[in-house]
Amino acid sequence: MVPEESAPPAPPDYYQSSIPPRLTARFSRLILLRVNNHLSASGQWPARRDDALGGRNPAYLFDFIRIPDHSLRVNPWRKIPGTAHDRTRGKHIFLAIPWRQLLLGLLLGGAGGSLTVGAADTNAFAVNIRVTAGGAHPPLHPIWRFFGADEPNYATMKHGRKLIGELGALQPRNVYFRAHNLLTSGDGTAALKWGSTGAYTENPPGTPVYNWTILDGIFDTYLQRGVRPYAEIGFMPEALSAKPEPYQHHWNPTAKYNDIYTGWSYPPKDYAKWGELVYQWTKHCVEKYGRAEVESWYWEVWNEPNIGYWHGSPAEFLKLHDYAIEGVRRALPTARVGGPDSAGPGGKFSRDFLEHCLRGTNYATGQVGTPLDFISFHAKGSPVSTNGHVRMGMANQLRNVDDGFRLIASFPELKSKPIVIGESDPEGCAACQGASLAYRNGTMYSSYTAAAFARKHELMERHGVNLEGALTWAFEFEDQPYFAGFRSLASNGLDKPVLNVFRMFSKMSGERLPVDSDHAVKLDALLREGVRGEADVAALASLADHQLCVLVWHYHDDDVSGPAAAVTVQLADLPIPTGKAKLQHYRIDEEHSNAFGAWKRLGSPQSPTPTQFEQLEKAGGLAELTPESPVNVSQGAATLTFELPRQGVSLLELTW
Repeated sequence: MVPEESAPPAPPDYYQSSIPPRLTARFSRLILLRVNNHLSASGQWPARRDDALGGRNPAYLFDFIRIPDHSLRVNPWRKIPGTAHDRTRGKHIFLAIPWRQLLLGLLLGGAGGSLTVGAADTNAFAVNIRVTAGGAHPPLHPIWRFFGADEPNYATMKHGRKLIGELGALQPRNVYFRAHNLLTSGDGTAALKWGSTGAYTENPPGTPVYNWTILDGIFDTYLQRGVRPYAEIGFMPEALSAKPEPYQHHWNPTAKYNDIYTGWSYPPKDYAKWGELVYQWTKHCVEKYGRAEVESWYWEVWNEPNIGYWHGSPAEFLKLHDYAIEGVRRALPTARVGGPDSAGPGGKFSRDFLEHCLRGTNYATGQVGTPLDFISFHAKGSPVSTNGHVRMGMANQLRNVDDGFRLIASFPELKSKPIVIGESDPEGCAACQGASLAYRNGTMYSSYTAAAFARKHELMERHGVNLEGALTWAFEFEDQPYFAGFRSLASNGLDKPVLNVFRMFSKMSGERLPVDSDHAVKLDALLREGVRGEADVAALASLADHQLCVLVWHYHDDDVSGPAAAVTVQLADLPIPTGKAKLQHYRIDEEHSNAFGAWKRLGSPQSPTPTQFEQLEKAGGLAELTPESPVNVSQGAATLTFELPRQGVSLLELTW
C-alpha cells in the first residue's frame, strides 16, 4: 500500500465513468495511483481517452468483481473476458484506500491495462452455515430436471434447438420436456401461447386421418439432444371438437388471458375417436422410438382442467382422461401414466380425480379405477409491483406445494406414489408482460429459483411424500426482442442467469445433507409471509463419491438493493479426515453467469454485432468466481468464507 498523501490527481471523467457509482460512493477516497502505463512519468493522466486506451472501449478498463475475504489480493495473470490479453505481460496496479475501509481485492489484466477490483461490502452481515456430512442421509432427488412451454413448435426453431440441447446436457436422457398443443390443429406455425401439429383431421365422411410429421419433428428434436417427452395429451383437434369455432386465437400480451380459450378447449364430439387417436399416437411412438424408450416417458391428459383450459364438466374430464389413458395403455401396457396437472393443488377437483382413479368406474373400460403411476398438480407464486419495484410472492407458490402434498398424503395408498409438480413457477403466465413481471431477466429469478427448489425438498420431507419432479414452465420465445420480459431460460440464444441455477443443480447428486444456517427463513415463516424481513441466506448440500456440494443463496422477496452477506460455511464429518481437497466456486450475480447484466453494460443492443453476441453468449455460461483452489481439511472439518451479494447464488464444489 502507498500513503494517501502521495495520491496523484483524480482521473478524468472518462475513467470515472467506468467505475460503478456503488463503489465510488462506498469509499470516501479511492485513489488510482498507476494503471499500467496509463499514467505518464510525471504522474498525470492522459488528456484523452484514445491516448489511454488506444481507441478501445473504455468499459474494458474496469471489470469489477467481488473478493470475499476482506483482504488484498494480487494476481497479475487474471484474464478478463472480452479482452485480448497476453498472459506474460501483466503489471501491478496499486490502490490506496483508508485502512478501515480496506475491503478490496486487486487482479491484473495484461497489456490492455484492464483492472479488476473486488470491493467487499462494508455493511455486509455475518452468516454462519453448518453442513454435516457424517451418518446416513436421504437421497437428493434431481427434481429440477423437468421443463415446459405453451408453444411446442419453438423447440424445432433455431434458438429452441440450441436451448433443448443445453437442457439435455444437464443430465442426458434424464431431462423431460412438457408442451401444450401437441394435438392442436394447424400447420405448425408458432405464436405466443399457441402451437399446432395437425396430427388429426378427417375426410369428408368422417374418416380419421393421422399425420405425425410435425409431432415427430418435435420429439426427434428432444431425443436427439438428450431430452425425453413428458407427453401432454391435448388439446382437442378441430375436427373432433364439440365446438370448433373459433379455433385458433391470436393472443398477445395486451389481450385478455381468457381470449386463448377457443375451440381446442372443448370436449370431443366422439370419445371413441378421441381414444383411438391417442392409441394410434402411442402405437406410432412405440414403433418409431422403441418400447423401452417410450416406457421411460410420462403421459398425462390435458392441462389445468379445473379452469378455462377445459370447457367441459369435471365428469366429462374424467371421461376424456379415461379414454385417453386406455388408448395409451392399449398400445403400451407398461406406459407411465398420471395426472391431472391441475391449476394449483386442485382442491375438490383433484380429490375427486384421485377418488375416481382409485375406486371409480372407468368410463372407457367399465372396470374399477384408472391407472395412476404418478400424480401431478401445479404451484405458482404471486408477484406484485409495489413502490416502484417487484415484490415476489414465494409464499403463495410454497403454499400450493404444501396443500398439494397434504391432499395426496391424505390417501394412504398414494403416499409413496411419485409426484410431479407439472408447473412450478414464480407466477402463472410465461408469455405475459408487465411491471409485476420485471424480475425475469436478472438475478431475482435465479435466486428465487434456488431458494424455492430447496424448500420443495423440505415440504416433501414434512409430508412424507415422494416428490419426483418440479417442472419449470419456462423455455424461450423465438423472434422477439432481446430480454423482452418473458419468463424464459434464454433470450435469442443468450442464456439468462436462471438457467445457470439448473447447471448448478446438475452438479449435485448423492445424499441430501443436513444444513443449518443462522440466517435461513424458517419454513413455516416462508409459508405464512415469504421473505419480507431479513434476507434468506441458506443452503442445500449434497454428498456423492469424492464430492461435496453446497448451494448457497441470498434471497429476498423485494427486488431492491441490500447489503451483502459475509458467509462462513463450516463443513463437519467429511469423509476425508485430514489432507487437501479442491474447491471450485461457481457464482451467479450481476457480474457472473449473467448475459443480461453484460448486455446492459454494452448499452442493451437489440442488434448486437457478431463480436458482441459471442461475448454475451460466453457471459451466459456458468462462471467460476475464483480459480480452483486447495482447501485444508483437518480432523474431517473445513471452513470456507466468501461474500455473497443480494440475489447472488454460489455453488461450492469440493472434491478429493
